[in-house]
Amino acid sequence: MLLPHSSLIISALFSLSAPRCLANEHAHESRYEPAWNGYTPPGTETPTHFTPYFVPDGAVSYDSQSPFVHYKGKWMDSYSSRFVGGSSRKTNERGASFSLHFTGTGIEWFGSTGPRYGVAEVLLDGRLAERVDVRAAHKHFQQRLYWQFGLTNEEHSLTVTHVAPEGDHDRYTVIDVDAFVVYKGLGPPKHGARPQPHPHELIAAGPAQAAQAAPAPLPGWELVQKGTTGVAAMQLAIVSRTHAIIIDKVEHNPLTANHHPAWGALYNFETHTLTALNMKSNSFCAGGAFVSNGTLVNSGGNGIYGDNAGTGYFGQTDGPQAVRLLEPCEAANAAGCDIYEDQEHIRLASPRWYSTSVRIQDGSVMIIGGSKRGGWMNNATTNNPTIEYFPPKNIHGANGTPLHLQFFVDTLNSNLFPIAFLLPDGRIFLAANRDATIYDWKKDTEERLPRIPNGVRVTYPMTGTGVLLPLTPENNYAPEVLICGGSTLDDTKEPHEFSAKDPASDQCARLLLTPEGIKSGWQVEHMPQPRMMPDAVLLPTGAVVIINGAGSGISGYANVREKVGMSNADNPVRAAVLYEPGAPAGRRFSQGLPESVIPRMYHSTATATPNGDIMIAGSNPNLDRSEVAYGTEYRVEWLRPPYMRGQRPEIVDAPRMMNFGERVKVRVKIPEILRGKPVKGEFSMFSLRWHGLG
Repeated sequence: MLLPHSSLIISALFSLSAPRCLANEHAHESRYEPAWNGYTPPGTETPTHFTPYFVPDGAVSYDSQSPFVHYKGKWMDSYSSRFVGGSSRKTNERGASFSLHFTGTGIEWFGSTGPRYGVAEVLLDGRLAERVDVRAAHKHFQQRLYWQFGLTNEEHSLTVTHVAPEGDHDRYTVIDVDAFVVYKGLGPPKHGARPQPHPHELIAAGPAQAAQAAPAPLPGWELVQKGTTGVAAMQLAIVSRTHAIIIDKVEHNPLTANHHPAWGALYNFETHTLTALNMKSNSFCAGGAFVSNGTLVNSGGNGIYGDNAGTGYFGQTDGPQAVRLLEPCEAANAAGCDIYEDQEHIRLASPRWYSTSVRIQDGSVMIIGGSKRGGWMNNATTNNPTIEYFPPKNIHGANGTPLHLQFFVDTLNSNLFPIAFLLPDGRIFLAANRDATIYDWKKDTEERLPRIPNGVRVTYPMTGTGVLLPLTPENNYAPEVLICGGSTLDDTKEPHEFSAKDPASDQCARLLLTPEGIKSGWQVEHMPQPRMMPDAVLLPTGAVVIINGAGSGISGYANVREKVGMSNADNPVRAAVLYEPGAPAGRRFSQGLPESVIPRMYHSTATATPNGDIMIAGSNPNLDRSEVAYGTEYRVEWLRPPYMRGQRPEIVDAPRMMNFGERVKVRVKIPEILRGKPVKGEFSMFSLRWHGLG
C-alpha cells in the first residue's frame, strides 16, 4: 500500500536515487595522487559573471543580427560589450514581432530585463506557448527569457510579439532580442519514430542474445514522456504530496534563479511546472537525507571550479562542507519554499565529496565516508574514512567531530557513495567496493559481513545500486538487502587503462541479515542485462524496478579510452526490469517493460512518487551542459505500473506526525474488489518530529 503522506516515505525514496558524480575532466600528472582529477584551466583565476547565456557543445547560436531572424515593425539596434556579439535589437512598438524558423529539438531566446521592459507573447509552431514578462527592478543582460526542450527533431517556428502588460496600456515598455540557441537534433526523430542505434550501441550478439533483446511486452505497463526538469537531475527526491526536489551541480542549466542559471528546482509532478531554488554552494556530488521533522539535509559537494570554455569560476561558494536545508514544503505552488544555507554557522565538520547520508532511529542524519575533495577514484590521500552527524552529536567523545571508521580505509579505492540502510534494530548496513559491514553507531562497533561474490565492486566509480527489501509479516520483518550491477574492473588501474567498452556486471547479490542468513552468505542471481549505474525503485507492491544504466564502461566522464563524447560509459540499457523478491529463485526477473528512447547513464535518477508511478530523469556525463553524444538530458519520463489504472486502497485519515515506536490508527478505504481479503501488518514508524535530538 502506498501512503499518500509523503513524509512517511521520502527518506526511503531519496536513498534509492543516489547521485553519481565526478569532479573535472583532466587527470593530474602526479604519481602521488593518481586519483586526483581537479583541473583549473588557464585564464580562469579571476571569477567571472555566471550568465544564463551559454552555447553547449553541439548547439548553435544565432545573433540578433542573423539573417535567419525576421522582424516586423520598428526595431532599433543597440551596441554594448554586455550584449552577446556586442549588439542587440529592441522595440518599443506594441505589436512589433520577430520570428525564427529552426530545425532541432529545443530553442532558447536571450535578451534583457529591466524596469522599462514589458511583456511578450511567444508562439511556438503557431500556438501560444507563454506570456513572458521581462520587467525587473534592475537592468540585467544576457537573460534567458524563454526556453522549450523535448521537441520532435523537425522544423519549428518561434514568433515573439511585443504586447502591453495587463492593465498598463500607456507606459513606455521595451522588449529586445540578444541571441538564440538552437539544439540540433539529439532528441527523438520526426514523429517519434524509433531511432537507429548509435554506432557505439551495436554489440555483437549471438542468436540467444538477439532473442533476449526483444522480450514479450508485460501487459499494463506504460512509459510516458512529459515535462522537463530545467536543471539536470543529478539528485531526485520526493519532498511533498505534489513536489520533487531536483539538485544538480553548478552549470548552465536553462532554468534561472536570481538572474543566473539555477542548479536546484522543485518539480510539481501534478502540473509539470518548475520553481527555481536559490542554491549558493556547489552541490556537485553532494548527499542527502531527511531528519525527523521532514527537513531535507543536503550536504557536501565540490569546490568552485572553472571550465574549459573560458567562463571562469561560476559557483558562488565552496560545497565540500556545505549544509543545505529545505524545510517541509506543503504549498501546492511551492510558494516560499527555498534552500537555506549559512556556512558561517551551519557546516560539516570535514569536507565531503561523494558521501552518503542516511536517517537513523533518533531522527538525525548520519553522513558517511566520501572524499576530502573532488576526484575520480578515491585513494589514501583524498579519503575521508569517517562519519559525522547532523545535528552534531557528542558521542564516543567526539563532541561533534568526525568519528573514524576503519571500513572506509579497508575498502579503498572504489568506495565512494557507499550503499547504506537503517536496519530495524537501529544499526546501519554499509556496502562499499566488494565489502559489507553492519555498523552499530551507539557502540561504535562493526560486524563485518561476507564479501560480495565474484569480485564485483558496487560503489563509485564501479557503481551498482542497492535496496532494502520489504519488511513484511511473512518474513517476520527480517532485513534483507539486494545489490545489483557494478563491475569487476581492477580499481588500482590508471584511468587510461579503463575503456568505455569494459563490460559491466549483471550480478545481483542478496543477503539476509540474520545470524543464519549471514552464515549462509550472499545468494547470487543475474539480471537479464549487465548494468553500470542502475537505479533501484521499490514499488508499493513490494516489487523492485531496476532501471537506467549502461552495459559497459565505468561511472564519470572524460577519464577513459574510447569514451563517447565525454561519457566513460557506453551501451545504454533503455528497458527496465522487474524483480519480484518473493518469487522462487531463478524466476524473479521479468522483462518486457516499455523501452525508452532516452539514454540515461551518469547522473540519471528515478524515484517512486506518492501516486505510485516512477519518475525518471537526468543523465549528464559532461563537465557542463552539452548536446554531444550522451548530452545533458532534461526530459522527464513516467513509468506507470498496471495498478495505476486499477482500484487501490486509499488512506482517508492518518496522523501527520508520530513518535518513534508509537502505535497509530490509520483509516483506509478498501475498494469493493479487495473486500474480504486479509489485510496484514501494522504501522510502527520512526520519529517524524524533532525528538530525542541533542
